[in-house]
Amino acid sequence: MKDMVTLGTTDITVNKNGFGALPIQRISQEDAVHLARKAYKAGIRFFDTARAYTDSEVKLGEAFEGIRSEVYIATKTAAQNAEDFWEDLHTSLRNLRTEYIDLYQFHNPAFCPKPGDGSGLYEAALEAKEKGMIRHIGLTNHRLTVAKEAIESGLYETLQFPFSYISGEQELELVELCRAKDVGFIAMKGLSGGLITNSAAAYAFEAQYDNVLPIWGVQRETELDEFLSYIDNPPRMNEELRAVIEKDRAELRGEFCRGCGYCMPCPVGIEINSCARMSLLLRRSPAAAYLSPEGQAKMKKIENCLHCNQCKAKCPYGLDTPALLARNYEDYKRVLAGEVKV
Repeated sequence: MKDMVTLGTTDITVNKNGFGALPIQRISQEDAVHLARKAYKAGIRFFDTARAYTDSEVKLGEAFEGIRSEVYIATKTAAQNAEDFWEDLHTSLRNLRTEYIDLYQFHNPAFCPKPGDGSGLYEAALEAKEKGMIRHIGLTNHRLTVAKEAIESGLYETLQFPFSYISGEQELELVELCRAKDVGFIAMKGLSGGLITNSAAAYAFEAQYDNVLPIWGVQRETELDEFLSYIDNPPRMNEELRAVIEKDRAELRGEFCRGCGYCMPCPVGIEINSCARMSLLLRRSPAAAYLSPEGQAKMKKIENCLHCNQCKAKCPYGLDTPALLARNYEDYKRVLAGEVKV
């Protein structure tokens, strides 16, 4: 029995395996097209990308040429004004080889675009919708205040927000608010940026919420195969998976970096969204790549931290990012020296 979900008041009804196309930036055009087509042939119908994801749109454009009407494509604009909105939209349409986009989303804006706010963004989206260039208007965010405002505004058909089994009560409240307002909820970071390693537990958690569509970031065929196996045999919450979740929640409770990257860029070039969670990455995924000369060079940049607190001010989770970087660097040096085993 397939798990299906309809996104709010839209006509988008798909199984609960969305394809997150951010990671396909990192693989070849040929491999990316192969993955996207394999996903389609196996039954995945919702594909999420963004103008900011370099060549991700181009790769999906090739993958779905000739079968465009059989899939739902969501993309995003980080435009701050109407002129840039139109430029992004035309570029996305060209890249995706399509005349329309099923769901066009404002990409993590610092405010909730509304008619009359002076940005011209929402007016542009409405005009694009009237012209048939986009079919539905959505918003993605990492800020609870902006997300809540978008849901309650009645202006948005979908919200995309991080949601996984290590989320807190506030995120769960957003899911329930979306249900009450009939706004579709798209769950990004269902694997919490790689910190969750049990995909069956991640799926079973999301499956408990019938109004949530998780999108899984896919880069390798083995990853895709896991989620494809869940289409016809969806994991269900049981004692074994509940134990996995409770163990992870205990380990990841408190201050940890989710890897969203909205603290970036760093004035001295620290790759904060990986360096500030290095201790967890070393212990929850293969460590060799992180301990390579390239990985060491990235971590060494923490020594140049200015303590300007720009990252701290921009963190949507209120973390003391400079302190987190320092703790992760000290732990990293001990692992590198062989003082600590991972």
